[in-house]
Amino acid sequence: MATMLRAHSEHASWRDYLELTKPRVVMLMLITSLVGMFLATRAGVPWAVLLFGNLGIGLCAGAAAAVNHVVDRRIDSIMARTHKRPVTAGRVSPVAALAFALLLAVAGMSLLLVFTNELAAWLTLASLLGYAVIYTGFLKRATPQNIVIGGLAGAAPPLLGWVAVTGHLSAEPLLLVLIIFAWTPPHFWALAIHRKEEYAKADIPMLPVTHGEHYTKVHILLYTLAMFAVTLLPYAIHMSGPLYLVCALLLGGRFLHWAWVLYRDSKPHAAINTFKYSIWYLFLLFIALLADHYLLLNI
Repeated sequence: MATMLRAHSEHASWRDYLELTKPRVVMLMLITSLVGMFLATRAGVPWAVLLFGNLGIGLCAGAAAAVNHVVDRRIDSIMARTHKRPVTAGRVSPVAALAFALLLAVAGMSLLLVFTNELAAWLTLASLLGYAVIYTGFLKRATPQNIVIGGLAGAAPPLLGWVAVTGHLSAEPLLLVLIIFAWTPPHFWALAIHRKEEYAKADIPMLPVTHGEHYTKVHILLYTLAMFAVTLLPYAIHMSGPLYLVCALLLGGRFLHWAWVLYRDSKPHAAINTFKYSIWYLFLLFIALLADHYLLLNI
């Protein structure tokens, strides 16, 4: 494995291998994983679980991303935003990228097994395979509902963080998964509208390509309404308090505003602006969950 990685070191830099892991996506996932860890306990999270648990989850997520680079290299070569990716541009070979992914996955699983628990490790592996194999290898090219079905793998990090601390499943982390699961379609379909021509050229059956922009905008609005309702459930089941409720209402209201603007086509660049806001939305919503959790502990 090390030999294969060295064979391409003349062309690839460490930045190319870092790019293979999709660090911005992994960072957002780790934020939700961290929140899941802190929400799981009224005491402090053990430092070894906090450090090595998140590192293990991050390494496995990076491994899945590297596999995505390899499987999607033909698609990436067609699309403007991805044609300079390391594998597509030839700076890293597919074999070297897969070897790197295997190295990350083994390291991540080892850390989770040693410093957390078996359930957290196997759930993380299932999430890795769900994204790298089921979504990237099959669903993405098979159905316009690809992002809905495959979104479950991307929704797993708060559950993984929770289980890394507690060692068992419960309703609360599954609710966090449901929030991200409901968030994923409006988040990604907004980008798909913005990149509709490129997805069509790459022959990827994204919803705007197969059913048109209006149909997709209606579904973005409907999923945003469903997501808004789901985000109120932590308060309804007394998992969170008034601070979170206020933040969820304000942040969700703004998301609904963008979904409505996109549906009415009343502002230029509404699709990409909705996509950009959705990233900040998820980040701020989980920060609100965390802040509310510690506020409740101090009352």
